[in-house]
Parts: sequence; C-alpha cells; structure tokens
Amino acid sequence: MCLVLTVDLARVALTRCAVSSAAVSSAAVSSAGVSFTGAPGATGAPAVWTSGEIPIGFAATQLVPSWTARTPPGAWIEVELRARTATGGLTRWYVMGRWSEHGAPRTSVPGQGDDDGDVAVDTFVARRPVVAFEARVTRHGAGARVDSLCVMASAVPRRPPAPSPPGTAGAVELAVPRHSQHEHAGHHPEYDGGGANWCAPACAAMVLGFWGRGPAPEELAWVGAGDPCPAVDHAARGTYDTSYQGTGNWPFNVAYAGTYGLRGFVTRLRSATELEAFVRAGIPVITSQSFRAHELPGAGYSTAGSIMVVIGFTAEGDVVVNDPAAPCDADVRRVYPRAAFENVWLRGSGSGGVVYVLHPPGTPLPRSEGNW
Repeated sequence: MCLVLTVDLARVALTRCAVSSAAVSSAAVSSAGVSFTGAPGATGAPAVWTSGEIPIGFAATQLVPSWTARTPPGAWIEVELRARTATGGLTRWYVMGRWSEHGAPRTSVPGQGDDDGDVAVDTFVARRPVVAFEARVTRHGAGARVDSLCVMASAVPRRPPAPSPPGTAGAVELAVPRHSQHEHAGHHPEYDGGGANWCAPACAAMVLGFWGRGPAPEELAWVGAGDPCPAVDHAARGTYDTSYQGTGNWPFNVAYAGTYGLRGFVTRLRSATELEAFVRAGIPVITSQSFRAHELPGAGYSTAGSIMVVIGFTAEGDVVVNDPAAPCDADVRRVYPRAAFENVWLRGSGSGGVVYVLHPPGTPLPRSEGNW
C-alpha cells in the first residue's frame, strides 16, 4: 500500500485598485473602471466610487481590504464590501472601516452580522463561501484622496502546511530599527491601554524607520519628554480604532504608513519561502501570529495575537525577527526556528499567514502567484 501526502495550501487572491479622484483602474482577475460621483465640499454630497463585480477564482471564506489615502482635517473615507455567494446570492454592503488620518473618525463598525457573514474588526468572515466581491469607497469632506485600495480574498485550510525547506542562498538580514513595546508601558493609556499592548504600532514605527519615513519632530511634541521613541507613541495614536479600542487593526496600520508616503497591502503568505523572497528583495514584512510559549522556542511568552517584523533568515533557514514583545530594545532581535514560526503563523486557528507589506512607491516586489 502506498500513502500519498498532500499539502493543502491557503488559497489567496489579492486585487489592486488604483483609485483617483476621477476614476479607478482595477488590476486583478477582471477589471472595471468607474468614476467617483458627486463632489464633496462643492455640494455637500459625498463622492462615491464603486467597483465592478470582481470574480475571486475560488470559493473564499474571508475578505480583507487595505488602503492608503490622505484626508485633510474634516475629511474622511468609508470603505465597504459586498460579495456574491457560491449559490448566486448577493450580500448587503458591509462597512469595513471609517477612516481619517486625523482620527475623526477612525473606527471599525461592529454589529453587522447576518446570515451571509459578519465583520470581525477588519475582516469580513463569510458564513457561506463567496466567489466574487464589489468594493465601494465614499469620500466625505473636501480634499480626501485615495491613493490605493486592495482587497485580499482567501480560504485558509484548518491545518498549516508542512514546513517549507530552507533556501540555499545563505543568510540575509535587513537593518531594521528595533523598538520594544514594553519601553512604552504606561504611556498614553487612552490608546489601547498604553505601550504594553503596542506591538502593531512598534512594528509600524520600525518599518517606517527602515524606509526613512515617519513623523517630523513637530508632530511628536505632544508625546512628552523622556520617551525612548516618540514615533511609537505617534503610531499608536495614528492606528487606534475607537470601536475595537485597539491599535492592531491591520488596514489602519497600512493606512497610517500611507500618510508618510508608503504604499502597502494586507495579504496572506503561504510559507517562509514567500517571506524570504520579500526579505531578499529588501522589504521587511510584518506578520501576525498567536501561540503558547512552548510553541515558539525562544519567545518566552504566550499571546492571543502578536505582530512582529520579519527582517532576515539565517544560513540554516531560521527566521530572524524584530519582536516588539521583547522586554527592551536591546532584546528585540530574535531568531525563531523555521518550522515553529511557520506553524504559529500559518495555522488557521491563528492569523492563517496574514502579513502586511509596506514599501515606497515603485519598489519592485518579488514574483507573485497571485497573493500579492
């Protein structure tokens, strides 16, 4: 008797739409360009852009949008999705976020669940599989500009795939600044209880710093004297979701980086091999994972959800990260065993391989199989 082992990888498709004040062009499985209607500020009516229906190519169970935009004071945007179910029905529109770079509003919208699905902070979770979607962006107030919009559709297997083999190209490591969230414990508790919970803002500040971007000194005056890295506090304020009452909203972190000239997207990767492709292209990657302390040797803590920056790989293929949950900046750089890291990051009971990628416009990305 012969046993054949099959590896069930996540199915992932990322759709990019370049949204301007006049029109949109979609680059995905299919494309449709539709103009904004209305002129916010001129008539008082909001301007609305709606995509055409975009087929996914498989039966998806989750949708996550991400965007970069600029909103002058008093302006904001609302991002919505609706989907076509596998049985042919069309869901209603779900609000995936109301966002202003100035924080009025910057909120997810709870309480939208129905027979077709629900919104879990930043993720549409389908109760029945979906095969296509539409996106809608509404600009409120004068001067709001949407620079990019992406939608990630995915179906994650219950079990993570087998560990990927290490590459043969040798060690690689990017010089990403190191920031511990615990260096900010007790700071500004109005944002997610203070720095002890700021893994996502710390990662955003690290990657912005790597690219030479971030807030100017005059934007940091409110933080207070003696702060080891005011940019982390600034990122906490700039990513805080007033409904979720946290700073870990994935699209809001992408949007925050966008206010400093970066482009970005939320997607799912399927292996450390794909992570390594980004690192070798010079791009650090922010990952989301959950684990018990014994599942990730060297971590020394358990977490229901934590954000890290993957910055390199050892010659043996293990994963080099900046882990903001380290007790101090000096301990942020960690090396985690490849198989253990892939398990806690890729499994469906956690994030299912979620990453967000932040980079300057025009930065070449590694070759993709459709998930970026």
